[in-house]
Amino acid sequence: MTYVLAYIAAAIAFAAAQTTRQTWAEKYGPQEDMPFSGPLSFAHLPYSKCLEATNSSQPFDIAVLGVPFDSAVTYRPGARFGPYGIRSGSRRISPYVGYTTSWGYSPYEQNTAIMDCGDVPTIPFDIFKAVDQIDTAYSTLINLPVATETNFGANTTRNAARDGKPHPRVMTLGGDHAIILPILRSLYSVYGEIAVVHFDSHLDTWPTQGFYGASNNTITHGTMFWTAMNEGLIAKGNSIHAGTRCMMTGYRDIQHDQQVGFSMITTDDIEELGTEGIVQAIKRRVAEKPVYISIDIDVVDPALAPATGTPEPGGWTTREVKRILRGLAGMNVIGADLVEVAPAYDTNGTESLCRMLHAQTDL
Repeated sequence: MTYVLAYIAAAIAFAAAQTTRQTWAEKYGPQEDMPFSGPLSFAHLPYSKCLEATNSSQPFDIAVLGVPFDSAVTYRPGARFGPYGIRSGSRRISPYVGYTTSWGYSPYEQNTAIMDCGDVPTIPFDIFKAVDQIDTAYSTLINLPVATETNFGANTTRNAARDGKPHPRVMTLGGDHAIILPILRSLYSVYGEIAVVHFDSHLDTWPTQGFYGASNNTITHGTMFWTAMNEGLIAKGNSIHAGTRCMMTGYRDIQHDQQVGFSMITTDDIEELGTEGIVQAIKRRVAEKPVYISIDIDVVDPALAPATGTPEPGGWTTREVKRILRGLAGMNVIGADLVEVAPAYDTNGTESLCRMLHAQTDL
């Protein structure tokens, strides 16, 4: 009997010891995400479905917005998976690991609230409805109140906006390049004409009439700037291509591109101008206009970034593109995107693409 009582007492004591064990928070503190764990948001940023009427997230200064749409492509599809691929490739970036020696600071520690606002649920089989969905979503975000009214971004948007108020800025994850048309429509409603800095191997200013046999009202990822020009959205004389190297139907394509309002820096120009010369050419062209920076991933050489639907050989390196972006700091940037990322064509390289988006955040 004594032996049984002793055994019971020991069991009770053991159970008591178990109930007094420390909780995770007491022992280890915050439940931090590892680079390979946690919910899938860009760079482990706070995530919220900002478009919902019941959204109760904190105000933000910069929104990361996915647009999984690729119904306007002319060659290989797959960019609808771009937002997912970019976010997945951004796992090694975080608000705690964002400092770079090239910038000398972390964009996540600059008195700027950044929120991943999820994806626009774009319909894949109705281009015109999808364009309206993107326009509505983008307009919703840029008309929300900002979190901080005293930082550089707030001053930039306040000075550029027609209403004289600060507006959130949006970094968009594409999606094919046609998504820039509804984005420019949204931005025009706030800022008026927009200067576009267009990193791309292609012009994307071709007229819609006859484009691959299309009708005049077609929206494609190769004609959206033509449509935007006709709608008066683009600041003609202040917009510029960077990294152009595609084949064309003839010199008339360049003449037409100039009529749309763009000047051009070709891929080969970097040999003579260098990255600094390209930066200065872009700044002279844009001047003080509110500017939207659009990066088609095919501006990068496909040996380094094959994850795209329309690869063109002979592109810039990721280092060169990042250096040019860094040189554009101080411009009146009101929005930016990274588009045409089709992860199915590259299972290993999306992380390097995310570093370019990280560079855009620094702007």
